[in-house]
Amino acid sequence: MKTKLLFTCGFLLVSARLLSAPIDLLSPNKRIKISVDLQNRLSYSVALNGSTLLNKSYLQLNLANQPLGEKPQLRKKSFTTVNTTSRPVVPLKNSTVTNNYNQLRLDFKNDFSVEFRAYDDGIAYRFITNKKDSVVVNSEDVHLQFAAPVETSYLETGSFKTSYEILYKRQDLGKVDKQKMSVLPILFATGKTKLLLSEADLYDYPALFVKASGDQSIDAIFPKAPLAFGPDGDRSLKIEKEAPYLAKTAGNRSFPWRFLVITDNDAQLAANQMVYKLSTPNQLKDTQWIKPGQVTWEWWHNAYVYGVDFKSGYNQDTYKYYIDFASKFGIPYIIMDEGWAKTTLNPFEPNPTINLQELIAYGKTKNVKIILWFTWLAVQNHFDVFETLEKWGIAGMKIDFMDRSDQWMVNYYTRVAKEAAKHHILVDFHGAFKPAGLEVAYPNVLSYEGVIGMEQNIGGGLATPKNNLFLPFLRNAVGPMDYTPGAMRSAHPKDYRPNWVNTMSIGTRGHQLAMYIVFESGLQMLADNPFNYLREPEITSFITSVPVTWDETRILEASVGDYIVTAKRKGKTWYLGGMTAEKAHELTLPTDFLSQGGAYQITLLKDGVNADVQAMDYKKIVQPIKAGETIKLTMVPDGGFAARIEPVP
Repeated sequence: MKTKLLFTCGFLLVSARLLSAPIDLLSPNKRIKISVDLQNRLSYSVALNGSTLLNKSYLQLNLANQPLGEKPQLRKKSFTTVNTTSRPVVPLKNSTVTNNYNQLRLDFKNDFSVEFRAYDDGIAYRFITNKKDSVVVNSEDVHLQFAAPVETSYLETGSFKTSYEILYKRQDLGKVDKQKMSVLPILFATGKTKLLLSEADLYDYPALFVKASGDQSIDAIFPKAPLAFGPDGDRSLKIEKEAPYLAKTAGNRSFPWRFLVITDNDAQLAANQMVYKLSTPNQLKDTQWIKPGQVTWEWWHNAYVYGVDFKSGYNQDTYKYYIDFASKFGIPYIIMDEGWAKTTLNPFEPNPTINLQELIAYGKTKNVKIILWFTWLAVQNHFDVFETLEKWGIAGMKIDFMDRSDQWMVNYYTRVAKEAAKHHILVDFHGAFKPAGLEVAYPNVLSYEGVIGMEQNIGGGLATPKNNLFLPFLRNAVGPMDYTPGAMRSAHPKDYRPNWVNTMSIGTRGHQLAMYIVFESGLQMLADNPFNYLREPEITSFITSVPVTWDETRILEASVGDYIVTAKRKGKTWYLGGMTAEKAHELTLPTDFLSQGGAYQITLLKDGVNADVQAMDYKKIVQPIKAGETIKLTMVPDGGFAARIEPVP
């Protein structure tokens, strides 16, 4: 009996140790390891090449009647390996995407599961509930505990009401203001290793914000669900009453993915496609009508065209001029921004200075379609506008001033995307939160703003090269970004002057040109005055030769906040773009991406010898080039370059 009792006690002790042992999940290349701990709460640690990055980070979904993740009782665990390929409808990086990961699914008592995925370039997890009725989510714990001090690059805000147009800050996490919060994505750095945090597959749930909670930790914070609204001018509503919860939602659903891109190579941040790989795939049967492309934009210079025989402004002659300009250079769209309509409240009544139907018909003869600007409130109050625009022959909508990301507003984006798709309408969201997968499921959503773009240089000079060099690694690393590039008047920071007639950008001409290759958007703007493009046809011809969708993307060199060199292929033609911030860079670039044995010609537009003083100085070089040759050039401070390498027949 004593022997039997000892055996039983020993068996229970071994069983307890087995149950308390972490569950490990390795990435396909075995460099990243997730260790999941189920002892007291659902927590995990993450290591890269054996070095611990996160230690005892935890996750918990707090429903109104039960916390999911506290003292979890495991019922089943399963491992899966997935290696698939797919073709994005709007390929902003690559026409074919490989989705290769190892997955751990943990099924728990109380009808919920958690899935972890380990990729070669990061990790992700999400909650799944299997409840019969709807659930109320009071809060969600997303706690990251770093194993060592980290530096963070982030967008600080003191309010959930934000356009996401915020300058990047970079400092040690321990010095971040704990009374404020950051929108996503947010980047952490420890030594050479970077961790980019964001979310994907965001539906019927508020967007995630984060706050520093310690010198080496952050926690989630979310906007509450709004219950009542009141008037707030002509383009928005104010929230007058909030619920005590984040979301009331279906009980049988998956929740948004929380993911980290993890790498010791900055280039991999800009090259990652984690949002695409984690999001609900394309939901549209017919996508042939979705045509990404370049678009003119009159608002940045207030429609003040010149060198013409008519009075310019938001009127018929001016918009015909834009259509003619777009047609001349093969630009498929013009945007008619705020000013085309009689009021911001009525989306059906154009300004009396405009005959919209005539403009639509005129554009059709020139192979140019029209995109119209609206406030989100006008669309919400007239949700039949999509059907009307389809009947008129309008190609798309730029919808503005949402400035929120609570559950109601997240659902608004989804409703717009679905209804617009039903009527073959393209969508560009402004005053918008970052991409989080809607554009994958509904690829008629071609772009989002939510960035300090060139719009901010009308009156403030915020879109600096210093800030620009965070964008490929953070904001644009999670999806399309409507930065509105294309300035033809450029200046170094000390020479910049705000102006809404002779608008300017900050950085060299090469810096601006590179944006068309480095930055990604399904609708890529030419923001400047057509007169300025027409007087420099070699620059305009180069800009309008750059595609907005790509077959292949390679990041040749990169350092967050410092510089980047991107190579992109469309068919057999390669484009290269380089941008730098405050430091000059001497570059020796390989061309091993070219097919061996082929004959090529390079058209290079680079910073001129005096570009360090006169930002508009550039030099154009056209010459033969062979695979394997190197390209040597200099980017001055705030500088850049753009190149096209095409096969010679």
